[in-house]
Amino acid sequence: MPMTEIREYGHEQVVFCNNEEAGLQAIIGIHDTTLGPGLGGCRMYPYSSVQDALTDALRLSRGMSYKAAAAGLNLGGGKAVIIGDPKKDKSEALFRAFGRAVEALGGRYITAEDVGTDVNDMEYIFMETASVTGVDASHGGSGDPSPFTALGVLQGMRAACEAVFNGDGLKGHTVAVQGLGHVGFHLVKLLADEGARIVACDIDKEKVQAAKAEVPGLEIVDGEQIFDVDMDVFAPCAMGSAINDKTIKRIGAKVVCGAANNQLDRDELGAELTSKGVLYAPDYVVNAGGLINVSVELEGYSREQALRLTRNIYYNTLKILRMARKEGIPTNQAADRLAEERIRSIGLVRGSFSNFNRGRGKGDHPFSR
Repeated sequence: MPMTEIREYGHEQVVFCNNEEAGLQAIIGIHDTTLGPGLGGCRMYPYSSVQDALTDALRLSRGMSYKAAAAGLNLGGGKAVIIGDPKKDKSEALFRAFGRAVEALGGRYITAEDVGTDVNDMEYIFMETASVTGVDASHGGSGDPSPFTALGVLQGMRAACEAVFNGDGLKGHTVAVQGLGHVGFHLVKLLADEGARIVACDIDKEKVQAAKAEVPGLEIVDGEQIFDVDMDVFAPCAMGSAINDKTIKRIGAKVVCGAANNQLDRDELGAELTSKGVLYAPDYVVNAGGLINVSVELEGYSREQALRLTRNIYYNTLKILRMARKEGIPTNQAADRLAEERIRSIGLVRGSFSNFNRGRGKGDHPFSR
């Protein structure tokens, strides 16, 4: 079954990592390296089974290929998942063991932060490999990429609302935010600055209290109630599959635009949203800000360049929406076509990425110690 799934998603390489002494169980998925090394975050989550972890790694790493391609980056798609509870199971040994596993891939995969991991974890990984981004600025990195992810989502949301509501800005619109983690927290602050009414939820009470302290007027509902809010925009910022056969019937928003990866439980739901008159801003297009930010580290980090490139998500989203309207297809299909065509055309020029580390030691990395 795992091999069938790997072939179905079209991955180049899937690595299972185990270090019993360090408590490490992880899976690294490298989907496509036509455009460059696979860059994608390391997620830590208490998966109920190895199969669930594998499926998540495969879906997420494939999504990173499309995200990088659609954003115009010379990077491929990769992602890692660590099986464990980020509140209980983190340790220096665990992340250093994971760093050694990344190093063994010879540069084909570059890791970064994701759900359940942070800049402190990246510091431990950095002790074992140069193939890591999102490290502290003292090492030439950019730190936490989530503010850039949130900024990119805001740009995509502006573009989508402009297309739907024929007006500028989000002032006066109601945005329902599902999830107040790293990105969701920054997004609600940006939305407050825009003058939007914000209704949010999160299963973590500490995150809810932190967000309420930062954003006066933030309205909180229970997790399941978020789908029934009278809203203009639904922003999924938690785990994947927020749009599924059950929830799609309950969402009354005119726009779906959020930070979560793999928001559609199945691709066909993009067409169903379109038939309902809901504009879906493809997740990997609008949430590319974090990837864009850490990609800048590979050439020597410049915050100004990262901000400029992230703001371009507004124009990239408009491009996808126009393409979908012109061709009469759902927006997720339009985004896929754009990404696949770029991978195909550049692949004819470059061929598959290989030997990234040939003739290049750790000391040649922008973060060389």
